[in-house]
Amino acid sequence: MNLSYTEEQVMLREQIQKFCETEYDFYKREDVVKSDKDFDENAWSLFAEQGWLSMPFSEESGGFGFGPIELSVLFEEFGKSLVIEPYLANVVLAGTVLDKSNFSKKVELIEAICSGSMHVSLAFAEPANSYDYFKSNTNISDDNKLNGTKSLVLNGKNASKLIVSCIKNDSLSLVLVDQDANGVSFNSFRTVDEQTCAEFIFENVSVEDSDIIASGDEAKKLLEEAINLATLCVSAEAVGCMTSCYLKTVQYTKEREQFDQPISNFQVLQHRMVDMFIDSELAKSLLYKAMLEVDSNSDEKFKHVSALKAHVGKFGKLSAQNAVQLHGGMGVSEEMMIGHYLKKMVAIDAMFGNADHHLKAFSK
Repeated sequence: MNLSYTEEQVMLREQIQKFCETEYDFYKREDVVKSDKDFDENAWSLFAEQGWLSMPFSEESGGFGFGPIELSVLFEEFGKSLVIEPYLANVVLAGTVLDKSNFSKKVELIEAICSGSMHVSLAFAEPANSYDYFKSNTNISDDNKLNGTKSLVLNGKNASKLIVSCIKNDSLSLVLVDQDANGVSFNSFRTVDEQTCAEFIFENVSVEDSDIIASGDEAKKLLEEAINLATLCVSAEAVGCMTSCYLKTVQYTKEREQFDQPISNFQVLQHRMVDMFIDSELAKSLLYKAMLEVDSNSDEKFKHVSALKAHVGKFGKLSAQNAVQLHGGMGVSEEMMIGHYLKKMVAIDAMFGNADHHLKAFSK
């Protein structure tokens, strides 16, 4: 098994690192978070110019045809810098559904996503169904009226179009709905890690047959593939967070002195940092395996993604908690990144199934 990144993948990582260092430092991120904006529009335009929004789409759809490995590289670097731009919602979730579908309007929608001119969100979660995303209480009636509620719609406030999972004629369907259509209402809110989410309510929203992206087994497969890829991406993001937590904590303990010596000399703290290092390295190994399985489209890809997600869900939070504790009171201040890594890890654990959920999925 070749675990070496290609020259192109290494260049992609270096390009993202350079962007994060020069255009997206922590203080600039905090300025966006504290403003009334949900993301940096200039950064989003730069994503489009660099071609990052086009990365995973097929060449037939106007993309570059990159896969899970390149997306994992991208999200690992995003995790290190706590990037809040809605890449996951637009490109990974909604984009994957469109790109892999036979929907007649998909090319024009993907082109708009790639240019950064349109935001599209996937509405698949419901309050009563926990992590069972293939069960839906949202439905389309015989007279083509959509009714139901969708929760935790990532970037829903900024999405001009929604891909909604629902039941039509007793089978799962994915339908395209305009955010400003009659009967659509939503409540937007911030999550603990400063992402934008929304809860949507659909009341007798008129739906055309031409707006149905997929139905039946095709709809289930599209949704399953998109969520699995998104789970891989947020897990890669968690790996980036874990790596940064470890490195920043080691650096801090070398500079922080107590009893006339750096606190990094204290053995009990060294043990904590060794645990953080081991957990982050194991997470990287699981990430390599998972992204290769997804890239090769193997039968075991869902199982390996679950193994990765279960690990980062448990030990990612633990690493961030250790980092906060070793930083002392400064670790929970808004002015330092460490506390924000913990918030990100809490959010990642809850997304697409927590550690317990994926541990059960892996053991099946």
